[in-house]
Amino acid sequence: VTLPSLPPAWSPPSEPASSISPLVQRRLIPAGAAYLAHIKRTLNNHTFDEYDQQLEEERKRLELLNADGLNGEDDLGVGDEEESPELLLLDAKEWKKQDHYQVLGLSHLRYKATPEQIKIAHRKKVLKHHPDKKAGASHTTNDDAFFKCIQKANEVLTNSERRRQFDSVDPICLSLEEDDPSASDFKGREKDTALFFKTFAPIFEREARFSKKIPVPMLGENDDSKENVHAFYDFWYNFDSWRSFEYLDKEVNEGSDNRDDKRYTEKKNKSERARRKKDDITRLRNLVDLTLGLDPRIKRIKQEEKEVREAKKKTKGGMSAAEQKAKAEEDKRKAEEEAQRKEEEEKVARAEAKKAKTAAANAAKKARRQQRAAD
Repeated sequence: VTLPSLPPAWSPPSEPASSISPLVQRRLIPAGAAYLAHIKRTLNNHTFDEYDQQLEEERKRLELLNADGLNGEDDLGVGDEEESPELLLLDAKEWKKQDHYQVLGLSHLRYKATPEQIKIAHRKKVLKHHPDKKAGASHTTNDDAFFKCIQKANEVLTNSERRRQFDSVDPICLSLEEDDPSASDFKGREKDTALFFKTFAPIFEREARFSKKIPVPMLGENDDSKENVHAFYDFWYNFDSWRSFEYLDKEVNEGSDNRDDKRYTEKKNKSERARRKKDDITRLRNLVDLTLGLDPRIKRIKQEEKEVREAKKKTKGGMSAAEQKAKAEEDKRKAEEEAQRKEEEEKVARAEAKKAKTAAANAAKKARRQQRAAD
């Protein structure tokens, strides 16, 4: 390739006045979406086409799971539950006594309902029970109490803090706690392993959602190792719960500006929350105690440990129990003989010492007599 000649007016550029900055070495850390995608493809040994197909399948799955209701596909039919006559007669002023999940048609999901599902359910209930729609259908002005209940349920469940407070005192959860088993329910059936796991496994799954620490160990199986069983009870005996009871606080009387009334109400609420929290901790501790007392794995582990100890006793030093006993008796006999021999030697030594002392005294006495005779 022949380069064209330089134009006549060209001149070489002058050097910059400022000096070039020194070389700086920097460490670059791989990060970002592209790098994560590269790692996933490498670990799964996928080509670019296979990886793109996997992303598309995951996107479709999430769309089906979190459908927004705009295309007619509703997530698990949320908000389609029929209201009972008792539910429709709820008093909006008694909103703390209502089941917000039931009002929105989320009884089958409850605390597992996602924010998107709550949004869909609320929209459906509003379209169905809006006072204007009801009035137009019946040509009369209907009471909009249930519609206010719907709005209150949405207000509580879309606020993360208030929803957590409501989940802490969920009426369904409280009713299930009242049905927790007692020791009398297992009287005469302590060896029924299937009944034990069938009864207690769902209870600990229900209580696990209140844990601050994740993951939460579940009850497990009958053939679990000693380490897993001990880890399960260590976790539940030190269970750290986020459950609170502010939702049951007594409200200050409307229109009351008396500071003393407000302070008294706040003090009373604080005391009641502490009492309920303490009762809940005691209830859970008693439940774990009952589980530990009935757990067939604990009995199995104790039996295995006993067998190991006995086996060690039998095989200690390569001797049987009878041989160990005979050896112990022989060692005892030898120790007694050694003690007796030492005692006799000490007796002889004392006699020799006494004899030598007497001889020395006699010699000294004799020497004194001879000295007096010479004087």
